[in-house]
Amino acid sequence: MRRLNRKKTLNLVKELDAFPKVPQSYVETSASGGTVSLIAFTTMALLTIMEFSVYQDTWMKYEYEVDKDFSSKLRINIDITVAMKCQYVGADVLDLAETMVASADGLVYEPAIFDLSPQQKEWQRMLQLIQSRLQEEHSLQDVIFKSAFKSASTALPPREDDSSQSPDACRIRGHLYVNKVAGNFHITVGKAIPHPRGHAHLAALVNHDSYNFSHRIDHLSFGELVPGIINPLDGTEKIAVDHNQMFQYFITVVPTKLHTYKISADTHQFSVTERERIINHAAGSHGVSGIFMKYDLSSLMVTVTEEHMPFWQFFVRLCGIIGGIFSTTGMLHGIGKFIVEIICCRFRLGAYKPVHSVPFEDGHTDNHLPLLENNTH
Repeated sequence: MRRLNRKKTLNLVKELDAFPKVPQSYVETSASGGTVSLIAFTTMALLTIMEFSVYQDTWMKYEYEVDKDFSSKLRINIDITVAMKCQYVGADVLDLAETMVASADGLVYEPAIFDLSPQQKEWQRMLQLIQSRLQEEHSLQDVIFKSAFKSASTALPPREDDSSQSPDACRIRGHLYVNKVAGNFHITVGKAIPHPRGHAHLAALVNHDSYNFSHRIDHLSFGELVPGIINPLDGTEKIAVDHNQMFQYFITVVPTKLHTYKISADTHQFSVTERERIINHAAGSHGVSGIFMKYDLSSLMVTVTEEHMPFWQFFVRLCGIIGGIFSTTGMLHGIGKFIVEIICCRFRLGAYKPVHSVPFEDGHTDNHLPLLENNTH
């Protein structure tokens, strides 16, 4: 009884077989079928390789939300070289809340040589080339996000030559913590001192002929310092054509959370608009000579996440490619074979042979083909 039930079960399972086997003696091969199969296998191989490359690649996903964190401090990372001696310039920040950040908190003044060494010039040239490409091809920013990791560095390399030239510039570098409100970071003549109505700079003791606000921005970023990330002003160099010249940078800062497979950081992106003008009070161009960076924070926060295609999705897409090519090539081969057979059969039956007319005694002609080739009476 058990053997009988088992046999019935096996027969039932065989009836449910969706892949019936055809005996080898019933299989007929053809040259056209072999050609189509070769094309199908080649196409499947190419598409599989392309799909595997897509599976290995990653992409950046951007999400936007309202930034609700206004109580924390904003970090500003600075590395700027000004073509004036350090005792003549001062840098500080003044925000909309009239809060002044003393430059001694995190900035360091280093005497430096404004002209770069050959290796440093090559570094600056490459950085400016990357900046120009980023302005033309915005998708390159995703590549920079992916390649950012803590062991990389885009900082200005040290001088490789032992220059005997005396320092003629001041390198101001370090970081500051400011309130998360709009503010103004500036470098101008004289050291900054607190004042009941704001702040002031001791510029009266500096000779006017020594004013030279030619500068080079080696690095300027907001938030956590992430080496490998190239910011919009990195590598910027401006040469002053007059002693009384003002350089202005209007910056919009966007809080950004970066999550990649190599690093996770809370940083900030920013866009910038540049403007420069000569101070001439007689011509109506008022202001103070110096470098002014006016920044404002966006209310939106961007979350950038690196994503990867899951294996199950890759497997489903791969099955779709193989099955789709098999089905499509099979249908196309069947349709082509059917059309060829119809054309060949019509030629074989004489559908395209010329018809000979049969004359009658009264002058009419018969263009119909006879039913039988040999008529017997």
